[in-house]
Amino acid sequence: MRLVRFTAEENGRNGEPIWGLLLERFVYPLARAPYDSPRLDRDFASEIAGTPFLLDKVKLLAPCEPRKIICVGRNYAEHAAEFGNEVPEEPAIFLKSPTTLVGPDEPVIRPSVSERVDHEGELALVIGKRCRFLHAQDAHNIILGYTCANDVTARDLQRKDVQWTRGKNFDTFCPVGPWLDTAYDPTNKAVRCLVNGDVKQESNTELMIHTVGAILAYVSNFMTLEPGDLVLTGTPSGVSAVQPGDVMTVEIEGLGVLSNPVIAGV
Repeated sequence: MRLVRFTAEENGRNGEPIWGLLLERFVYPLARAPYDSPRLDRDFASEIAGTPFLLDKVKLLAPCEPRKIICVGRNYAEHAAEFGNEVPEEPAIFLKSPTTLVGPDEPVIRPSVSERVDHEGELALVIGKRCRFLHAQDAHNIILGYTCANDVTARDLQRKDVQWTRGKNFDTFCPVGPWLDTAYDPTNKAVRCLVNGDVKQESNTELMIHTVGAILAYVSNFMTLEPGDLVLTGTPSGVSAVQPGDVMTVEIEGLGVLSNPVIAGV
């Protein structure tokens, strides 16, 4: 099933964020957040609450409400190599603030303090069940669904600082969407990122150094994963700088398309 967060002016909703179930051209509002349950295999169709909206009449938001955004660096060998870095033996974990989150078609603000801002298209997932000390083979039991993400990075500031917090955490630096697929199999899927229609990154999830299960097991060994948390699994090689006026598009096979324009900031 495909789950979305959206706003709509119709049906008296007054622009409030709503969780919905996407079925073809219609979005059916749900009574509650999809991770607000101990069961991840529930029938969301039974939780529809209200009349449907036409998909082209709603504004899609990021399909998650994370307390924390957990990211993996250098999880594709070619991406590590393109900047002269070694492949990490363990997942290289860093965090993004929830204030970086934006949804489909929302602008990414290129800050004036950075001379190089890069796109980083990647596969992401949303946690559906609280856990700690997870075994890799049990990862599917706590994942609510998968989506597309763009780990936008101020590359010059990332290189300049001792750690990556500033370069990764400007507001709007984490576009996510367009929906959450609860039945998605991330095995052997093409990952692409385009700028103005030109392919810049192209790889496959089979080339990830650390699998989804390995990442979640590693992180849950030192940090509690909570429902709604967002996990980005790393970007392939081919990252490049973007400028105001550019449009970044992340495409993941069978999972949808996420596009965001770049605008100038202060």
